[in-house]
Amino acid sequence: MTLLRRGGAPPRDTEGATPPDPSNDDRKRREQRQILLTRLDLRTSPYLFIAPFFLLFAVFGLFPLLYTVWVSLHDWTLLGGNQGFVGIDNYVRLAQDAKFWNALYNTFGMFVLGVVPQLLLAMFLADTLSRRIRAVNFFRMGLLLPYLTSVAAVAIVFSQLFGTEFGLVNYALGFFGIDPVNWKGGTFSSWAVIAVMVDWRWTGYNALIYLAAMTAISKDLYEAASIDGASRMRQFWQITVPMLRPTIIFTVIVSTIGQMQLFTEPVIFDGGSVAGGTQGQFQTVMMLIFEEGFRFNNYGYGSAIAWTLFVLIVLIGALNALLSSRIKGAQ
Repeated sequence: MTLLRRGGAPPRDTEGATPPDPSNDDRKRREQRQILLTRLDLRTSPYLFIAPFFLLFAVFGLFPLLYTVWVSLHDWTLLGGNQGFVGIDNYVRLAQDAKFWNALYNTFGMFVLGVVPQLLLAMFLADTLSRRIRAVNFFRMGLLLPYLTSVAAVAIVFSQLFGTEFGLVNYALGFFGIDPVNWKGGTFSSWAVIAVMVDWRWTGYNALIYLAAMTAISKDLYEAASIDGASRMRQFWQITVPMLRPTIIFTVIVSTIGQMQLFTEPVIFDGGSVAGGTQGQFQTVMMLIFEEGFRFNNYGYGSAIAWTLFVLIVLIGALNALLSSRIKGAQ
């Protein structure tokens, strides 16, 4: 006969109880470890994937940029190195240097002649290739051919085409009774030639960007506009252009940065010289940086010009970003 425990409850019969399975504990620990690794992977993997870019940028981009600021505050030469701290003297000289303002004027002038027609023509080509035409893929691939061509080859060919004495362009102008043009001698004429080089190379590239953005626009918008009687031109200005505003702003920013760093085309057009013509009529800011740093052996002043150009590019990019935010807010 079993004895009752205090409180009236019978004692537990532990003889038939099953012992705890250690494999269940191991399974729970593995599940917890897997959950922890999954969370860690989701949180750290993106940073690991982008880390190589930022490491390379820090070594080859950020460090030279900051070091340029340090050099610009010194009298620095190629052979002698640091000749002493001069503070902001290089920047004071830059503000009073007529060559710098002339180079900046030339750079902005080529920007207006090069970027504005380039983007307009690229948008027109993209709109044309978005229609149903024969061999459309062939023409789309053809847009990339100028971009694949070497910049040096492009500049050499166009230098021959716009030659003063034996250039094909002046030869064609002679048929219409127009006197030969000294393309390198004038400011506007030299700007026009360099702008043509830039436009020929980059128009197709920007056209493909616009074309890719146009394919994302819903066809229902165009069908509804056609039913309402809207012409193709009206559809372009009231549907295509508003829908492409973010893409247009992107191409404007990228083209502006590239144009502000224009160097190869004008240098080869001038036969390898960085003087930008006899009077500096097409010398860009990048050409002036190269001239001051490697021709006149004045690294400190050249670094001051380079840092000023960087600040100008940042300001223009910020202005474009401000316009972009206001355009989005108005939509």
